[in-house]
Amino acid sequence: MADWTTENAAELYGIGYWGEGYFSIEDGGDVVVHPEGSGGPGVNLRELVEEIRHRGLHTPLLIRFSDILASRIDHLVECFGAARREYSYAGQYLPVYPIKTNQQRQVVEELIDAGRRHNLGLEVGSKPELLIAMALLDTPDALIVCNGFKDRAYMETALLAQRLGRFPVIVLDRPDELPLLLKVSHELGISPHIGVRCRLATRGAGKWADSTGDRSKFGLTAAEIVEVVKLLRSEEMLGCLEMLHFHIGSQITEIRAHKEALREASRIYVGLHDLGCKLRFVDVGGGLGVDYVGSKTSLESSMNYTVQEYAFDVVAALQEACDERGVPHPDLVSESGRALVSHASVLIFDVLGVDGPIGRAAPQEPGASEHKVIRDLWEVWSAIESENAQESFHDALELKEESTTAFNLGYLDLAARARAEELFWSCCERILNLLPDLEHVPEELQGLEQQLSDTYYGNFSVFQSLPDSWALDQIFPIMPIQRLHQEPTRRGTFADLTCDCDGKIDRFIDMRGDSRVLPLHEPDGRPYYVGAFLVGAYQETLGELHNLFGDTDAVHVRVDATRRYSIEQVVEGDSVEEVLSYVQYDRRDLSERVRRAIETALYKGNITLEESALLRRRYEQGLSGYTYLD
Repeated sequence: MADWTTENAAELYGIGYWGEGYFSIEDGGDVVVHPEGSGGPGVNLRELVEEIRHRGLHTPLLIRFSDILASRIDHLVECFGAARREYSYAGQYLPVYPIKTNQQRQVVEELIDAGRRHNLGLEVGSKPELLIAMALLDTPDALIVCNGFKDRAYMETALLAQRLGRFPVIVLDRPDELPLLLKVSHELGISPHIGVRCRLATRGAGKWADSTGDRSKFGLTAAEIVEVVKLLRSEEMLGCLEMLHFHIGSQITEIRAHKEALREASRIYVGLHDLGCKLRFVDVGGGLGVDYVGSKTSLESSMNYTVQEYAFDVVAALQEACDERGVPHPDLVSESGRALVSHASVLIFDVLGVDGPIGRAAPQEPGASEHKVIRDLWEVWSAIESENAQESFHDALELKEESTTAFNLGYLDLAARARAEELFWSCCERILNLLPDLEHVPEELQGLEQQLSDTYYGNFSVFQSLPDSWALDQIFPIMPIQRLHQEPTRRGTFADLTCDCDGKIDRFIDMRGDSRVLPLHEPDGRPYYVGAFLVGAYQETLGELHNLFGDTDAVHVRVDATRRYSIEQVVEGDSVEEVLSYVQYDRRDLSERVRRAIETALYKGNITLEESALLRRRYEQGLSGYTYLD
């Protein structure tokens, strides 16, 4: 397009749909981050990356924006505030961050600091996470919601945390936890804050729907909840039951699933009140989605509702059920981890090289002495038009198979086979260019775009930095962060540094759901940076050491009162030595083994002194260096 603009780029990559006002494109073609939201100060992402690299850090690079974390907390609280005002809801709203979403210390500390004025609490699902929460969460009245399997040590630690001024709520996930909790409570002389997790019949929606409903992993049935009430009453401890909790899965894509779960849980709440339980809190769990693709639909990587609609539905469900039975409004708690942290992190990687299919250029006409299959392919290529695109594809495919057979039988030499393949792909390229002119694209031609796409080799590991892309087919917003004032002329997929065939990204945003290729720019000899956005939830802690690629360098960026950004924290990624230690290798042992091998090679005359010195130096530098390419 001769009149290509950054507005075209914004529409192409959908930045206005999934960015929530935090990202835009400036006139010079660079992506700009607005940490405080739309209209706030902007940070040029390309310039930031280059500044960070000049400081001695490397790509791939994870950039976390502290102000986005604060903005997401404020937005969630504001939405619930609007809902409480709309429905005259008497209870308070208490946000809780589930540590499992992103356990990095810097992230947790920044969330606690930013959420202090809202009494942001923490949800923990294990003893290690409980220990983190006890040490870091010093906000008065902020909840520590204790989920997961619990043994005596877990319960003792949670109860004793009350002596430190903490507010742990021990949620019963299984019926046999209550007798142990009561025993430990009596021994310590500490009255527990008890919650009960109900197992709803309602199922979630999205990737995790199968883990919910009657066969969900955690939660008590209605009959088991009644038994809990009876046991607590018999122990004269019914007043310790303070919270009703439920959870119907992560990344709920349809608001209908939330509505049905809330309706069921609200009835359980008023039912517990009828049994004499004076609960203070209803914890609606997690599940608040993130619209990764910006389509506003029930697709797995999207959501067909807004945060405000979700808040309205939570408040409305509890208000209606309570007012109908004359029950006091409880304080509302949500564990919306994904919605809080996803937008705050951006992964940046550079492109190391590009491979494209043969056949993009017009082929050379074959000579009369060349094999008939080559001349026939040339004739097919010459005759391709919109009207015969499908027929031409069939002919070209048949001739390609014929050339392979002739090669296997010895009738075609290697050069001739290469020539036939070049002509076949030229036919495919020509057909692909005609597809926009077709009223209906045949199914067998719809895969040509991916087959003819370029492979852009990225300096990153999918398994370490984007594990959900590999394991769950999660679609993340991915786009170049520069040159967006120029029209991208190539169609690409990404291959990472690992030697695994699954180490690739070949699903991208499309308003219809996803596309198998991404428009990208022609290499021009300068660094070409690509950003993977909305990666703040789960990706860092779920990453694995495939091919021993470790954690990336990470920085925390904050905008100050003068609207200038500053780099607040730098977290260096894993060195090779550190990664090797994770799999039980010792640097000194490895170095000594190589030294002995070098001495043996010197004795045999297989290596010179100069070469041995260079090898030792490179080996030691490698052990100290970054696991990715410099």
